[in-house]
Amino acid sequence: MLNFRKIFNLPGFLKDIRRKDHSPRYGGLDILKYIGPGLLVTVGFTDPGNWAANIASGSEYGYTLLWVVTLSTIMLIILQHNVAHLGIATGLCLSEAATVHLPLTVSKSILSFAVFASVATSLAEILGGAIALNMLFDIPIKIGAILVTIFVIIMLLTNSYQKIEKWIIGFVSVIGLSFLYELFLVDIDWPEAMISWVKPSIPEGSMLLLMSVLGAVIMPHNLFLHSEVIQSRQWNLKDDVIIKKQLKYEFYDTLLSMVIGWGINSAMILLAAATFFKSNIKVHELQQAESLLDPLLGSSASLVFAIALLLAGVASTITSGMAGGSIVSGMYKEPFDIKDNHSRIGVLISLIGALILIFFIKDPFKGLIWSQVFLSIQLPFTVAIQVYLTSSVKVMGKYANTRYMQFLLWTITSLVTYFNIRLLLSLLGI
Repeated sequence: MLNFRKIFNLPGFLKDIRRKDHSPRYGGLDILKYIGPGLLVTVGFTDPGNWAANIASGSEYGYTLLWVVTLSTIMLIILQHNVAHLGIATGLCLSEAATVHLPLTVSKSILSFAVFASVATSLAEILGGAIALNMLFDIPIKIGAILVTIFVIIMLLTNSYQKIEKWIIGFVSVIGLSFLYELFLVDIDWPEAMISWVKPSIPEGSMLLLMSVLGAVIMPHNLFLHSEVIQSRQWNLKDDVIIKKQLKYEFYDTLLSMVIGWGINSAMILLAAATFFKSNIKVHELQQAESLLDPLLGSSASLVFAIALLLAGVASTITSGMAGGSIVSGMYKEPFDIKDNHSRIGVLISLIGALILIFFIKDPFKGLIWSQVFLSIQLPFTVAIQVYLTSSVKVMGKYANTRYMQFLLWTITSLVTYFNIRLLLSLLGI
């Protein structure tokens, strides 16, 4: 039976990740053997939900909320490295570890909530792809959503994803280059941007967008996904030298990938601030952003915008579907395997559930924004079980979190919880 984790094998580097006696060959380009899992996670937080949140915040508040991207990326690096640490040290993904080591009622409740978060994620990804198809070919949103969903399901259920994994990672590069091109077309106020990247500021009425930007970067499904795909680099779990080497290079992979994501998300806000905010235009839908770029920057800019959005939508829908499958299979103490019914059910719940919800959404742009807010609300629960598991000596052995790391992780959890409370109060008008 083909195991999902083999999908991410690099030819020549890894033959069977289930073997515990295999040792890698090391050379001058060791790090290239480990690049990949972090970039797949990056696809998840440069998705259409990010586009909606970032462009809305940039058009409404200019450069002011850039600090949220910086803060959330720093927190993301720590969280993703920590959850990858779990996968490397235990051989279990986050969902499997929660099922094995937590009381049944606790694990089932939190993991079920995480499945809904996966649906919310897929909703944003599918919507983004559908919006891009509408921009490029004038296909109605709901028809486009069906097409994107069918394409992704075929890719996943037929294992076709194995053939296009390098394309998925390449999408990140294409998206990044697209925004780099568009930044060359606008006049950025770099001194103000530099200050906004590091100076916290919460303008009145901005809490909803602030939380959507936060939720668009730190995404629960990516924590589950990273702990799963990192095991594509799994070798000998009994060899401390190999484990330490994996942990070392995994951090480089995560750091590099998250910094790339920070650049792409920042570029979205910079573009919106330099075009829409400067012209006093508030963007309320991605189609509006694309049509407004045409007269402001030229037809090439709007075309590049639409193509990049389509790539982001399809790629991130694939990863969100995999995350849903990983969560559900983990609830049965199983790794993700697309030939297994539990994994298939998880994929279908994530994608079909999202597609059904899209048919009840009147405003696609608001749907994107609120999907990111839901992710922010679910995030503290996922982070809490992650911190508990990675801090447990019973689970991690000598690789358990140090006291310093525990303090750092619980501080991040507290910050996310604080922002969620602020959001709730703002929505209640308190």
